[in-house]
Amino acid sequence: MILRRHSGLAATTRLQILVADSVSAPGADWMLLFVFGALAAFSSACIDLGIQRVPGHAILRVVFPLALGLAVVPRRGAGTIMGTAALLVASLLNLSGLKSEGLGIGALTSLVATGPLLDWTLRKAHTGWQQYVGFTLAGLLSNLLALGVRGGLKATGFELPGRRPLMEWLGQASITYCLCGVAAGLLSAIVLFYGRRTHDDPPQEQHA
Repeated sequence: MILRRHSGLAATTRLQILVADSVSAPGADWMLLFVFGALAAFSSACIDLGIQRVPGHAILRVVFPLALGLAVVPRRGAGTIMGTAALLVASLLNLSGLKSEGLGIGALTSLVATGPLLDWTLRKAHTGWQQYVGFTLAGLLSNLLALGVRGGLKATGFELPGRRPLMEWLGQASITYCLCGVAAGLLSAIVLFYGRRTHDDPPQEQHA
């Protein structure tokens, strides 16, 4: 199946040299998106940023690989495909026990939710600045979902023993989850996309 081109992302990506214009190999897009989704899962599970005591920091390991995927494969629905791939790979990692502590329920929530949220927040983003807002909003919303899931587990007593009580954790987490989500989305957008379109063609959808 050929994914529709996102003309806005295609016109602002800093990696245009890597973006394919032809429709001759749609399977390559799917393979690349699976790779970037898997990369996000491995990043979330295995990369140690040294800030474990900052609630919500897991999003910092998630957004950039997914944004990289959109920069290389600027297609409609690409985020959802990467999110699905990330879920499959994360499930395998958890089953294997490999660094499973890096894929807690909060981290897993942001890992799975970020891709579909990027599809939604970027659906009408045709200029670079609109995309900056879209990436930032996706990072924020994804981490708010993770905050809700993690807080819900604490509130119902299903979290692992030894973790901080809900009210002690929530005061810090309500701030750091928001800040980490915004930072992850905005910085990824700035690194991978220009602030304006790189040509003056009117925004239109292509099937290339």
